[in-house]
Amino acid sequence: MEEHTEQPRTRPTRKAAIKALALVLFIAGAILVVQFTPVKEYFTREALGDFLEHAGWWAPALFSLFYALGVCLFIPGTLLTGIGAALFGPYVGFVFVWIGAMIGASAAFFIARTLGRDFAASIVGDRLKKYDEAIERHGFATVLYLRLIYFPFTPMNFGMGLTRVRFWDYFFGTAFGIIAGTFILTFFIGTLRDVWLSGEWSGLLSWQVFLSLALLAFSLYLPRLVKRTKGEL
Repeated sequence: MEEHTEQPRTRPTRKAAIKALALVLFIAGAILVVQFTPVKEYFTREALGDFLEHAGWWAPALFSLFYALGVCLFIPGTLLTGIGAALFGPYVGFVFVWIGAMIGASAAFFIARTLGRDFAASIVGDRLKKYDEAIERHGFATVLYLRLIYFPFTPMNFGMGLTRVRFWDYFFGTAFGIIAGTFILTFFIGTLRDVWLSGEWSGLLSWQVFLSLALLAFSLYLPRLVKRTKGEL
């Protein structure tokens, strides 16, 4: 009988350990800054609205940068998306929320890839290594699936940076995977915002409102539908 010898696990180097510690400190610092400093007060509809009011044509682009920063600071994406829809409406809001989400997702990925990947690779055992390799082979499909079932946005951004997934697989999986959820939420909140600004409450009975409600209900069912479809394949 052929004997299989287990490959020894590579020990993390000091440099990799220091970089991993920097990643942990970054994440912990980001969460603490938002929770216990005035920074979180800038990520509100009123504060951002006052700031962007004087930005003119640059306002949507600046909002996208604020969105990206918020993603890296672990501010909930749903909150940021709602602010974008409330500020810019359903359509412009969708475009610049999506852009901000992609910038933030890419930045978080590169932070984790730069600081934590070497350490993660050195401590992955044989059991987890096969999953790591599978993510590399099927990166786009894996990321797309996790986005469609609404896996927590920011934790996934950093987590994927620790795996072997190729950046462009991650990028396009994210780009396509967040379109539906982002559009539905911005359309719903943006439509209500337009009715509020018009002052015509009869607009609550418009087709846009009913469509936004239907899309919102569908978005809640979408993760289950995706899981069921995957299970049937």
